Amino acid sequence: MEKKEFNVEVMMLKPESIALVQKRVMANTHPYSIFGFFLLVHAFKFLLPTGKKRKNLPPTPPSIPIIGHLHLLKQLIHRTLENLSRKYGPIFFLRFGSRSVIVVSSPSLAEECFTKNDINFANRPPFLNGKHLHYNFTTVVSANYGDHWRNLRRICAIEIFSSSRLNSSSGIRRDEIKQLARRLQQVSRNGFSKVELRSMFTDLTFNIVMRMIAGKRYYGEDVNLIEEANTFKETMKEYADLGGLTNLADVFPIIQCVDYNGFVSKCVGLGKRMDLILQGLIDEHRRDKDRNTMINHLLTLQDSQPEYYTEDIIKGLVLVSGLSFHLVVLVNRRQYLIEFLSSFTDNVACGDKDAHP
Repeated sequence: MEKKEFNVEVMMLKPESIALVQKRVMANTHPYSIFGFFLLVHAFKFLLPTGKKRKNLPPTPPSIPIIGHLHLLKQLIHRTLENLSRKYGPIFFLRFGSRSVIVVSSPSLAEECFTKNDINFANRPPFLNGKHLHYNFTTVVSANYGDHWRNLRRICAIEIFSSSRLNSSSGIRRDEIKQLARRLQQVSRNGFSKVELRSMFTDLTFNIVMRMIAGKRYYGEDVNLIEEANTFKETMKEYADLGGLTNLADVFPIIQCVDYNGFVSKCVGLGKRMDLILQGLIDEHRRDKDRNTMINHLLTLQDSQPEYYTEDIIKGLVLVSGLSFHLVVLVNRRQYLIEFLSSFTDNVACGDKDAHP
C-alpha cells in the first residue's frame, strides 16, 4: 500500500501578532451582531414554556417579547407614567427587559409600601453602578436588607442625620448665607443688574454640605485649593452624568460581558478616582483631628470599633451622606431662603461695615 506523505508547516506567531489579529477580528465584528445574538439567546427565556403558575400581577399594558415595556419610554418618563396611571389605575406592572417594575401613583398605597410592607421593598436591584461606585453594594443606598443594612441605617439615623448633628451645622449655614448676601451686595453695588441665582444657590448648597462633611469650600469664591476643588467638581459632575445614563446590561444581564457603550469601564475609572478623593480626605482628617466634621466623627467611631468601621465603610458613608445632605438642603431650601433674605436685609440695612465683618 502506497504511503502518502503530508507536509505540515508550523507558523510561529509572536504575542504582538496574536494581539493584532484579535484586535482586527473584534474591529470587524459589528457590535449590533453581538447584541442581536445575545438577545436571541435571551428570547428563549420568554418564548419557551416554563410550566410555572402565572402570578397575580397588577394591570399591565401590552408588552413586546424580550424588551417588555421599554418601547413606552419614548418621551419624558414621568409623563409616560402619568398617562399609564390614568389608564391602568394607581398601581400597575411594567417589565423593562428582565426587570419587573411596580409603579405606584397613589399616596396612600405608597405610604403602605414604605410602612407596613417596607421590608418587602427594602432590597435594591443589583445595578452595575452599585458594584463599582458603591463599594460592591456595601453602602446604605445599594446594600440589600439584612444586618449590615440595618446597622448602616442606625448609624445614619443616630450618628449622621440626627437633629443634634444637623443643628450643630447651623453656624455653617449662617456663614455661607452671609457670604452669598455679600456677593449679591457687591454685584449690585453700582445699581441694578441681572444675577444668575441658580448657580449661586447651587454653590451655597454644595459648600454647606462639604463644610459639614470635610470642612472645605469647593464652590464659588474664596476657594483656596483651586486644583483640588476643580478635581472634586469634575468628578462629581461625571458622577451625576453617569448616573443619568441608561445601561442596557442592567435590564439585559446576559450582555454584561459585552460592556455595551463602555459603561462598565467608565464606572470602574470613576470609582477609582472617587476612592482617591475620599481616601485623601480621610487621611487629611486623620492627621488633623481637631475639626468638627462628619469625617472626624466617623474616625472617632473607628477607633472604638475598628472591626466594623473599615476604610471602605467610612468612605461609603461619606459618599452617601454627601448625596443625602444635598437632598436635605434642597428639601429645606425654603427655610434657607428665608434665612438668606433676612441676612441680606440686615446687611443692606446696616451698611458695608456690618456686611463685611
